[in-house]
Amino acid sequence: MGLCLNRQPRPLSRRDILRGSSIGFGALALNSMLTTESSSATLSPSIAKVKRVIFLFMHGGPSTLDLFDPKESLKKNNGKPLPYDKPRIVSSKTGNLLASPWNFKQYGQSGSWVSELLPNISSITDDLCFLHSMYCSNSRHGGALLELHTGSDTFTRPAMGSWINYGLGSENNNLPGFITINPPSSHGGSGAWSSAFLPPRYGGTMIRGNSKEMKIPFINNPLGDRSKQRKEIDLLNALNQEHLTKHKFNSDLESRIESYELAFRMQMTAPGIQDVSAEPAHINKLYGADEKPTAEFAKQCIMARRLSESGVRFVQVTHRYWDSHGNLRAEHEKLSKEMDKPVAGLITDLKQRGLLEDTLVLWGGEFGRTPVAQGNNGRDHNPHGFTMFMAGGGTKSGTQYGSTDDFGYHAEKNPIHFHDLHATILHLMGINHTELTYRYAGRDFRLTDVHGKIIKDVIA
Repeated sequence: MGLCLNRQPRPLSRRDILRGSSIGFGALALNSMLTTESSSATLSPSIAKVKRVIFLFMHGGPSTLDLFDPKESLKKNNGKPLPYDKPRIVSSKTGNLLASPWNFKQYGQSGSWVSELLPNISSITDDLCFLHSMYCSNSRHGGALLELHTGSDTFTRPAMGSWINYGLGSENNNLPGFITINPPSSHGGSGAWSSAFLPPRYGGTMIRGNSKEMKIPFINNPLGDRSKQRKEIDLLNALNQEHLTKHKFNSDLESRIESYELAFRMQMTAPGIQDVSAEPAHINKLYGADEKPTAEFAKQCIMARRLSESGVRFVQVTHRYWDSHGNLRAEHEKLSKEMDKPVAGLITDLKQRGLLEDTLVLWGGEFGRTPVAQGNNGRDHNPHGFTMFMAGGGTKSGTQYGSTDDFGYHAEKNPIHFHDLHATILHLMGINHTELTYRYAGRDFRLTDVHGKIIKDVIA
């Protein structure tokens, strides 16, 4: 059975029935709205291994050649020309081969290779599933970023978090199903968390700000009295309801009504969840929340855990900016120090709480970097071969899947496109990626479009 929830003729929803009745939205408080209407996806208990996703997005494209994919051929041939034709990249001219300036060692029982830049992640390699053969279709930040997030590098499509929210809904009626923390404002912008042609309620709720003021906007109660606020929302909803009876299926207005109701409910739930200062000292130490340079990203990762733990289906945290066309050594050292301890802390924390079993953590950027130099000390964009990793959520821990060629330029063994990654994530959540569809403009759309294969070898 497919999951297309909007085929024509459209079945009457609970909301449609309410439109023809005298019962107001406010009186019902839209009980379980966000969850109930989006949860017609039938999960298979034997397949569903994941309840929620935390996506740690490394904006800008980290050089995984310098983090997780050491190449002896780069060392031996440092400074020499690449022995085959370079793929066309859109940035400035590149030169000869550039060996990594950092040392690598193998860690854990899995023997996973990790750079000296990441001492904390290296300590948890047996909990990780490395995907060493990722590739995508676009060498520009905007196109690659959108392809990773939405499945399309050229057209406006719903974000991965929106599709999952649409298929499964939130686990908590008082919180959104999809929250993005400090998302990119460039290279696709809101397209990375937009619901696009899906109903707006499935889009990402954005949290911006530093660690001292990192809150969901516009959920404060300006009246200071919930009974007065309830009356105000009821009046507003009644006016909007009157408008809806005259203009059927106005998704923007529907979503506005829902947002008021959800914001009202969130006033009781969100403030406590957003208060990362409530975390005990040992948790702050685990993430590096009280030290430089990790504090900022650490608190964002703690927030992600708190939101995920509270029932938010898809949480994204963005760390930036890894676009090291020059000064690779200084930039990647700085960025790695900011990111390493919080990421390891998050995965360790989830594991200790028993949450890693049904939480999928995904780490990666929109592409990797070239094995050839740009300038004296930089690397250009490389969409042809790079590394991402997963943890938890029914994946095979301690796995290294796929590989790039001897120089780290192309995905060579078991190549994985973003479509395949999306298909695998949906499968882990108990959804057939070919059946999670939405009819728009006369055709059925899905996250994987007409592509995608499940990476069965990384599933436990």
